[in-house]
Amino acid sequence: MIRHIVLVRFRTDVTDASIAAIFKALHDLKRSIPGILHVAHGANVSPEKLGRGTTHAFTVDFVDEAARDRYLADPDHGKVGAALVAAAQGGVDGLTVVDFEIS
Repeated sequence: MIRHIVLVRFRTDVTDASIAAIFKALHDLKRSIPGILHVAHGANVSPEKLGRGTTHAFTVDFVDEAARDRYLADPDHGKVGAALVAAAQGGVDGLTVVDFEIS
């Protein structure tokens, strides 16, 4: 299984409704892209103050690397990704992405 983790620093002018719409569109990808096992998202609620400006995060779990690669190449993912980048502080610089394998 591959876990895809995205940390987001949303711009301060992005509304809660806009953030919710981005996450809804992300969750909707599970219906159209084979191999997505689970999608989760939420606001950063860590009391540790180590988030370095991260306001939200989401994870997508895939059955394998091939499923992750289908997701990355999917045009609907591209649309969600473009909306996310547009809403992030500094564009793509407002995102941190890490994937790792879970055995």
